[in-house]
Amino acid sequence: MSQHAMLVNGRKAQHSTEHTTLELNKTKKKLRRLVGQAIADYNMIEAGDRVMVCLSGGKDSYTLLETLMSLQHNAPVEFSLVAVNVDQKQPNFPTDVIPTFCETRDVECVVVQEDTYSIVTKVTPQGKIFCPICSRLRRGILYSTAKKIKATKIALGHHLDDVVETLFLNMFFGGTMKSMPPYLISDDGVHHVIRPLYYVREKLVARYSRMCEHPIIPCDLCGSQEQLQRQQIKFLLQEWDRSHPGRVENIARAVRNVKLSHLGDRQLFEYGKSNSNQTRRLFDVHEDVFT
Repeated sequence: MSQHAMLVNGRKAQHSTEHTTLELNKTKKKLRRLVGQAIADYNMIEAGDRVMVCLSGGKDSYTLLETLMSLQHNAPVEFSLVAVNVDQKQPNFPTDVIPTFCETRDVECVVVQEDTYSIVTKVTPQGKIFCPICSRLRRGILYSTAKKIKATKIALGHHLDDVVETLFLNMFFGGTMKSMPPYLISDDGVHHVIRPLYYVREKLVARYSRMCEHPIIPCDLCGSQEQLQRQQIKFLLQEWDRSHPGRVENIARAVRNVKLSHLGDRQLFEYGKSNSNQTRRLFDVHEDVFT
């Protein structure tokens, strides 16, 4: 190769590197803005909090951890982070990946070893999905671990697409209108669960994780039925992204902008109370609501 060709290739490589760095910085900045906004809107993190980030080895949890680390430097309050991974004893699970990842980023890491894999595969009837039992067991482990390490908040990596998908899954297959809240307090009032990626689209998470070359660990335990149902919803959202850009974001905004008087749950709204403010609000609507 001639000296001129080497020089041209070198400049191309430099330009490519600079472009990649610019895109990564733009993605980081957008993630910080969206996560910071969600934390502020829902009061997710307070001064002195010890935030336990549930690190599964997937793109979502890696992105969550690194974004919270970035926000630590400029946050108006001080808080600490600890990454927690549950080793469920799945066959061929690479036990060194997550501790090594945390070590290279100087993040405290706790690995909890619990053989839920054997329990789930044993008690789940053939043909049924593993997810319900697995998630309940994992939740119990995370709660007990949070108490043990004195974590005040438990951070999960669910993003905006998860929120919308869960809404449709519950509507289509469960007959209920519910999704994932940004901030959840356990029934006993002890554990505070937060979802800082609440405003973040999955495609932004995927782009960031891909650029960072995160060491992804796939889950081999997921059952097929629930995944097929969720996959159908994913395909629906992807089609809307192509044909109607912004629709998925509007649905997510609708989850955060609920008008109880225009739904039908009698446990949440008292219908027919003429002397109540609720009834007055019920008829304070625009004509196009009825068309």
